[in-house]
Amino acid sequence: MKTNKLFSSFGLLTILGLLLVVNLLAGQTLKSFRLDLTNNQLYTLSTGTKNILAKLDEPITLRLFFSEKFFTGLPSVMTYGQRVRDLLEEYVSLSGGKLKLIISDPEPFSETEDQAVQFGLQGVPVDASGNQAYFGLAGTNAMDDEEVIAFFQPDKEESLEYDVTKLVYKLAHPKQRTVGLISTLPMEGLSQANPFAAPSSNSQAWFMLSQIKQSFEVKDLESSVEHIPEDIDVLMLVHPKGLSEKTLFAIDQFVLHGGRLLAFLDPFSEADQPVTDPQNPMAAMQAPRNSTLEPLLKAWGVELVSGKIAGDRITAQRVQTQAGRRVQAMDYVAWLSLSSKNFNDSDFITRDLTKINMATPGYLKKLDGAETDISPLIETSVEAMAIDSMQFRFGANPANLLRQYKPGGEKLVLAARITGKIKSAYPDGVKDADAISNVLTASDDAINVIVVADTDMLENKHWVRLQNFFGNQIAQPIANNDVFVLNAIENLSGSNDLISLRSRSKSARPFLKVEELKREAEKRFQDQEKALQNKLQQAERKLAELQRKQDGNGSMILSTAQKQEILKFRQEQLETRKALRNVKHELVKSIESLGVTLKVINIGLMPLLVIVFAILMAMRRTRRLKKSMA
Repeated sequence: MKTNKLFSSFGLLTILGLLLVVNLLAGQTLKSFRLDLTNNQLYTLSTGTKNILAKLDEPITLRLFFSEKFFTGLPSVMTYGQRVRDLLEEYVSLSGGKLKLIISDPEPFSETEDQAVQFGLQGVPVDASGNQAYFGLAGTNAMDDEEVIAFFQPDKEESLEYDVTKLVYKLAHPKQRTVGLISTLPMEGLSQANPFAAPSSNSQAWFMLSQIKQSFEVKDLESSVEHIPEDIDVLMLVHPKGLSEKTLFAIDQFVLHGGRLLAFLDPFSEADQPVTDPQNPMAAMQAPRNSTLEPLLKAWGVELVSGKIAGDRITAQRVQTQAGRRVQAMDYVAWLSLSSKNFNDSDFITRDLTKINMATPGYLKKLDGAETDISPLIETSVEAMAIDSMQFRFGANPANLLRQYKPGGEKLVLAARITGKIKSAYPDGVKDADAISNVLTASDDAINVIVVADTDMLENKHWVRLQNFFGNQIAQPIANNDVFVLNAIENLSGSNDLISLRSRSKSARPFLKVEELKREAEKRFQDQEKALQNKLQQAERKLAELQRKQDGNGSMILSTAQKQEILKFRQEQLETRKALRNVKHELVKSIESLGVTLKVINIGLMPLLVIVFAILMAMRRTRRLKKSMA
């Protein structure tokens, strides 16, 4: 027996020693080893992010500012802070030594806080003394360029990887992106000296263009261009009507060679105001006001439905219209005010938008047999209706459109992203198109094109109010039209790896079964509460009727039976109120009991299983020992 005890003690010490050695070796050799066991692979970076990190040439420093002292009392922020820290460490581990992470806790009035303020991070007040808490990221490259995430908002966790990867990508590629602009609309404004100029709404430059110029270099290209310059990162087309075959071929080749395209088309552009000829005023009314990109759209697997406007009474804007001698407000189904329900929440261009205004937009359809992927960015409601564009040529009547309205029963696509490999719309080339040397008949890689079926959304009156304040122009946006355009250009100007990123799941996963049980309990108690409330109301109503029986002097004229009825209803009233309180208390107890049960299961079940397993193993070992001794 002493020998067995000796062997047991020696074996235990040996196991402990081995565990210690393994732990030390693992700590030294497996520092970079990570295993993501989360359900949605929250800590596994996307292939696009990994590719961007693998291609880093210059060192980048990431500085995470997290006020741990102030956030200690906020478990949700602390949890998200750890989530961000773990994710950034994953970036560093995959960067091949190009990324450096510095984590700081900015104390009030410290140099670290000054640094956070200098980077432009957003501080949030945490107490009455004016102390600020920080939770943001600042990145710098070897050229001292800076990019920041002012504050990590937990409710935007789905875009966390995209935001961080975009920051790293912009620091790795700091050169300002160039947008080539081809527009047949007066985005630069019209000269007031022109006697045949369009109405005054078009006389000033479009504020959308100045917004684009703040973030990107813009090069104006002639609508007759026969070759898109090599330095153009994104080609932006606005109402490209009447383009020559050579220009269309140049656009075709630009896209085939990997160029990014953002096109605003329109079946009826209200901003397209034809020049009025005093000798023939009808000519302006009959002039075409539509634009398209055929045959390019067909080669890309999509069509802008010809001669049709997307009307929608669900998203219709309220307008003032003349009805006889009076003005009345009415829904104008051809002017749309689109909300978050109409946007693609998995695409970073549209996921954070709250409102987009459009006017007489068209709609896109995927062609049968198309091999490209058509991903809607903006859609109407299912109540949408296709309206003939001819109704708008001489001015549509909102009241008539409402009377004639018939819901189509399906959503119409107002803007879409087109991706995938394509073939040229001109497989045999174009005659005398000598400006292009390296002609392709098919794309080597997937294209990335965004098509919007409306041009009017770019015009000032549909998204911004401009005021002159002592010589300064003050802009007050009323919709996110500019944010959509800037997001689209920024997204397209990135690499395919950056564009490929999509929204990720949140780390906080709700207990769906628990929520279902809570709802069932609440519904059960609500039914009881409703019945008791009805009973209480009936008792109070009868009581009030009896008490209203008074004589002219205000004294009660009640019989003994009526007095007993009053006492009865008052007693019933008290009992009903007591029953209501009991129902509410039972609901709270039911939910609390459910919570306690879950805690017991989560906290106690696993240790219990381990104990049971240990007892079974001990019993098995004892039986084996007895057999060996026998």
